[in-house]
Amino acid sequence: MSVSDLFKPLTLLHGPAMRNRFMLAPLTNQQSGRDGFASEFDQEWIRQVAQGGYALMQTCATHVEESGIGFDRQLGIFSDAHLPGLTQMATSIRQGGGLSAVQLHHAGHRANPMLGGVPAPASDYTVPGIQALPTEAVERIRDSFIAGAKRAELAGFDGVAVHGAFGWILSEFMSPQFNDRTDKYGGSVENRARFTIEVIEGIRRECGPEFQIGWRLSVERYGLQLEELREITADILDRELIDYLDLALWDSAQIVQDGTFKGQKMLSVFTEIPRKGVRVGTAGKIMSAQRAGQLMDEGCDFVLIGRAGILQRDFPLQVKADPFYESPRLPVAAKYLREGGLSERFINHMRGWQSFVIRGSL
Repeated sequence: MSVSDLFKPLTLLHGPAMRNRFMLAPLTNQQSGRDGFASEFDQEWIRQVAQGGYALMQTCATHVEESGIGFDRQLGIFSDAHLPGLTQMATSIRQGGGLSAVQLHHAGHRANPMLGGVPAPASDYTVPGIQALPTEAVERIRDSFIAGAKRAELAGFDGVAVHGAFGWILSEFMSPQFNDRTDKYGGSVENRARFTIEVIEGIRRECGPEFQIGWRLSVERYGLQLEELREITADILDRELIDYLDLALWDSAQIVQDGTFKGQKMLSVFTEIPRKGVRVGTAGKIMSAQRAGQLMDEGCDFVLIGRAGILQRDFPLQVKADPFYESPRLPVAAKYLREGGLSERFINHMRGWQSFVIRGSL
């Protein structure tokens, strides 16, 4: 597939089509207000990427309960008071010609008490001194995800992306290592996936027929079992519960190291699943036009741009202009990011990423 094929439209099960195959990944940036309100820095970031040629842009992880906060200066969607700022973000994306989605998030057992978070573990042993969530609390958080989706729709977003990755609450419940429950949310694979399924089904039920639903899935660490996740994903795709699957791989080229699929490309474990009308894409070190094109050949319907989008806010336009475009080599100086329009808050967040910002650079 040539790089030019990345600019073909892509229909989704619900709502408008993607104008091309580029999706902006949900990028944590820690630049919101401390009450979850969208800041001027959030608005400027969204304004920049909205002009960058993406087909669909996801917000950063946006917490659905005040107590579910995972990191400082996290964007919130747990209150109607957040609607004006969220509406402005959705409007900027629409004016740029792209589709928009809020990534819905709850930190689960990793909720940060220093920021007012309340750890919400699936099991008693996960956080010392903290008991597992009772069933009714799981159902409350489920309903908070659904309420967040309804706020996103009210704010003018085209959809939401449910954060089921990186050991946050939905991922945590999937893990046999972190979930030893004996209620309907624990035990069998079906029960451990129930939380996620109920969130997705609830959003589809409560939001409009054109509202789009994505699901971000990671397959590494936190005791997650690849074979189980493939089984759960196959069911979700077969039932067409979502519009798109966002595979959050650290490296889109990685090879499975053990188990049933040992020696196989991790991506292929999921692209080989019959997907009906659901679209499948991946993130993971996509730093050049050619790599993006290769992933179409490897079975992806779209690609998610993360680090390359931080380095160059209009990555899709760069690729369109040059089919051999490559991102700047990492690490980069803070000055480079600043001159490109990144806020100091965002830059400070990226200093915490290994080998992204040159240590000590101004």
